[in-house]
Amino acid sequence: MVERQRSAIRGAVVFDALQAVLQARRGVVGPDRPLHVVDLGGGTGGLAVRIARLGHEVVVVDPSPDALASLESRAAESGVTDSVRGVLGDAATLLETVGERSADVVICHGVLEVVDEPAEALQAAAAVLVAHGCLSVLAAQRSAAVFARAIAGHLGDARAALTDPDGTWGSTDPVPRRFSRQQLTSLLGEAGLTVAETRGIRVFTDHISGALDDTEPGAADALLDLEAAVATDPDFMAIATQLHLLATRS
Repeated sequence: MVERQRSAIRGAVVFDALQAVLQARRGVVGPDRPLHVVDLGGGTGGLAVRIARLGHEVVVVDPSPDALASLESRAAESGVTDSVRGVLGDAATLLETVGERSADVVICHGVLEVVDEPAEALQAAAAVLVAHGCLSVLAAQRSAAVFARAIAGHLGDARAALTDPDGTWGSTDPVPRRFSRQQLTSLLGEAGLTVAETRGIRVFTDHISGALDDTEPGAADALLDLEAAVATDPDFMAIATQLHLLATRS
C-alpha cells in the first residue's frame, strides 16, 4: 500500500468525527452563519481547507511562515480563500491572536507533543472557545510506542518507553513527547474541559506489514473499515498510535 493510502486511512476516522462535531454545532448556532474554527498548528492547511469547503470559516495559527504560504496557495487552489486565514503564532500567543471566546471549534492536532507546556496550550485553547464549544485534540500515545518497539524486537527501547513517566526517552524517538489516555484526560480537565468522546487512531495501520497491504486486494478499504470499527473500542485503544479526544467547554 502506498504511503498516500496509509495517510488517508490515518485521517479518515478523525475527519469523520470532526464532521459530526461541526454538524452538531451548526445545529446549535443555526444555518445563518458559518462556524468559526481555529486550527492551532494547522500548518499547510490540509484539514483547514477541507473544513472550509464544508462552509465554515477557519483561522490557521502556525509558527511557520513557509507553512502559511503553502496554506494560502492550497486555499486558492480549492476556491476557499475567503474562508481560510493564516496567522503567524503558536499556543503561547493564541489568546491574543484569536480572541477570547471567539471559536466554535478549536483543533489541536499534533501540538501537545512539541510545545514546551502542554497544559498551558490546552488552557489557551479552552479560553478561545465559546460556551459549549468543542476542542479536538489529537496526540501521540505512549503505550502504542511501547508495543511497536516490542514487536519490532527493540526490547530495550520498549522498556525505556514504558518506564519513562514523562513519555519521552531521548533522541531515538522522533516524537518529542507521548501521552497516556489518563494524562490527556487530566490535562483537559485541568483546562476546564469535559471529555465527551475518545477514539484510538491508527490502531492497526502503523503496525501491519506493508507487504501484506500490497498482496491483498481491497486492503486499503478493508483496513479503513476495520479502523473505524475499533476506534471507540477500549479493548483496542491502548495500541492506537494516536488518541483523538473531543472535549467541550461548559
